[in-house]
Amino acid sequence: MPTLHDRPTEAGWSGSLLGNALSPFHQTATVWVSHPTAGVSLSAAMSTTWTRYYDAAGEQPRETLLFALERFDAEAGAEVGGLFAVDLGCGTGRDTVELLRRGWRVLAIDAEAEAIQRLLGRGDLGSGEAARLATQVARFEDARWPEANLINSSYALPFCPPNQFGALWHRIVASLTPDGRFSGQLFGNRDGWATQPDMSFQTRQDAEAMLLGLEVEQFDEVEEDGETAVGEPKHWHLFHVVARKR
Repeated sequence: MPTLHDRPTEAGWSGSLLGNALSPFHQTATVWVSHPTAGVSLSAAMSTTWTRYYDAAGEQPRETLLFALERFDAEAGAEVGGLFAVDLGCGTGRDTVELLRRGWRVLAIDAEAEAIQRLLGRGDLGSGEAARLATQVARFEDARWPEANLINSSYALPFCPPNQFGALWHRIVASLTPDGRFSGQLFGNRDGWATQPDMSFQTRQDAEAMLLGLEVEQFDEVEEDGETAVGEPKHWHLFHVVARKR
């Protein structure tokens, strides 16, 4: 049963891991922090509640990520050591750590500095994994990332404001390498939060239109009553998506 165990948090990046791709940024810093966009939104107001969410959220990687990773593993000649992923809205790192465990290099992005602090302080983040991890603290509309084999965003994209969502999705697709993948969730128009003006929701037709030009490997629509990670009742309407760039 889905829960609010995935929302977009976002965060900053270090320079040594990604080399020349980070040349526009402060390469000596461990975490690059962008200035948040002015104005108060639901997601901004919720920032004071993220600690409660982080404490309640699970630790297992998302099924959409695991599905995408299985596809990468099945591809002949795939060299995991050379693969790079961006985890948009990484939270405390449940997906990031799984990618690192499998040998990927990862840029983990989250809007909440606390999320990145918790990620970097995880007990299952060894020195070898940490050497392949970069972080960035930034809102979706301010985040920057280089070309990637995988962009993962578990339960996070809906927190992008509607007036920024189209541009964000375009950047995601444009930054995928040939044969690169997106894995994550979109929220449907009948979701219990669909009345929130600063969040983004799609009809099934909208979601399918977003994926035109991509090879859709998973597209599962779920609608059910459930709870958020902190135990609050919620009607869920979402799409689980894994899509490959041709």
